[in-house]
Amino acid sequence: MTSTALRPVLSKDGGTDNRPGPLLGVVLAAQFMALLDVFIVNVAAPTLRAELNASGAELQLVVAGYTVAYAVLLITGARLGDLLGHRRAYLGGLAVFTAASLACGLATGPGQLIAFRLAQGAGAALMIPQVLSLIQRNFTGEGRVRALSAYSAVLATGAAAGQVVGGVLVSADLFGTGWRPVFLVNVPIGVGLLVLGARVLPRDNPTGPTRARALDLPGLLLLGAAVSLLTVPLVLGQEQDWPLWSRLSLGGSLVLLALLGAYESRLARRGGAPLIAPRVLRLPGMGRAILWITVAMGVNAGFLFTLTLHLQGGLGHSALRAGLTFGPAAVVFGAVGLTWRSWPARLHRALVPGGFLLAAAAAVAIGGLLKDGGTGGWGLYPALGVFGAGIALAFSPALTGALATVRAEDAADASGLLATVTQLGQLIGVAAFGTLFLGGTAGDGAGDSAGALWVTTLALAGAAIVGAAAGPARRAR
Repeated sequence: MTSTALRPVLSKDGGTDNRPGPLLGVVLAAQFMALLDVFIVNVAAPTLRAELNASGAELQLVVAGYTVAYAVLLITGARLGDLLGHRRAYLGGLAVFTAASLACGLATGPGQLIAFRLAQGAGAALMIPQVLSLIQRNFTGEGRVRALSAYSAVLATGAAAGQVVGGVLVSADLFGTGWRPVFLVNVPIGVGLLVLGARVLPRDNPTGPTRARALDLPGLLLLGAAVSLLTVPLVLGQEQDWPLWSRLSLGGSLVLLALLGAYESRLARRGGAPLIAPRVLRLPGMGRAILWITVAMGVNAGFLFTLTLHLQGGLGHSALRAGLTFGPAAVVFGAVGLTWRSWPARLHRALVPGGFLLAAAAAVAIGGLLKDGGTGGWGLYPALGVFGAGIALAFSPALTGALATVRAEDAADASGLLATVTQLGQLIGVAAFGTLFLGGTAGDGAGDSAGALWVTTLALAGAAIVGAAAGPARRAR
């Protein structure tokens, strides 16, 4: 059937170049690499702190600088893709990300590393929104749904895989380089993707329908300031015991978001080009999808963060052992994310709430297995696999349903919006559940850490149940 075919890609000479597979492989590989760098530094943090003699605040900025720049600039990156062309923006962002990764790996002090991590995040923010836009513009029908399923599988698998890869690289201590390979590994991959991307990505069409849309500078400034005021205290507030500036910053972000909404609505009424087209926010099911994605990513990131702290800090596991512990969650998440579309259609509407309930049950089981201060035995690994399956079912159908029917001219707006929601969900999850966990670890023993983890897993389960209560999903078409 023609409705299920992949739309061909325009070649350099204006003909067709039916290479959707290589195109998808290139953009998803870059997506995976960028996501690894959100989490890969977590397990390298103790080694990095010792070798660079970094203070606690400097270490936080090394870990979080990438995430802050990434979250703040995502929607800006999406709109720049509209203006410059998605191919050009993707390759430009990938080049910046690769060069910044090399600079991170060669840094000689914490100040340099913080600056290069910010540059890395900026490159990712320009590159990543183009992934969804390129999928939206080059795939149609069932082909688009399959591509979006692969995208969503990569998106959250990258979180757990970052822990695994980070643990392997740090423990290997290649040529005595310690933490540096967690950044340098991006360089050969990035260079290879630049070469392949130049060959397989469709040429930008300078006369396309979105080229005339102006850059909404006031909107971008308001959004950037609002997201900055939200993300910086979420990242740094816990370590500093939530000082007054962090609470004022969070309040200021809400004020700026309200001002942004009022300005964007007025701009749309005047016939301008707002940062996010109002019709995207009004798409059927978009609001609920945003809620689901926020909760799913918050639960996933909060779980990974707190369990990592318990494994390395409470149980004293090495970076390698802690990283490999997340293997079952990563593998099962990827498998479920790629295959759920082939399951009986009558089940699809129940997958998201069912996934949240599955994740809630698994979180409670994992907390229960570890609450006595032990390692949890072999039962821990199936429970982690179930958690991965639950988050995959909560996230993948929600994202696919939200994007499957987005029009090509709205691809950049939808891509930037949902990529930002995904990132903010992760930040909120780490801040909220990290605060709960760290607040319960007054002592240094495994039992104290295990008790805090038990309370945190109960809270994670409660958040997942909130996601389930939002109701059944719309069927992706």
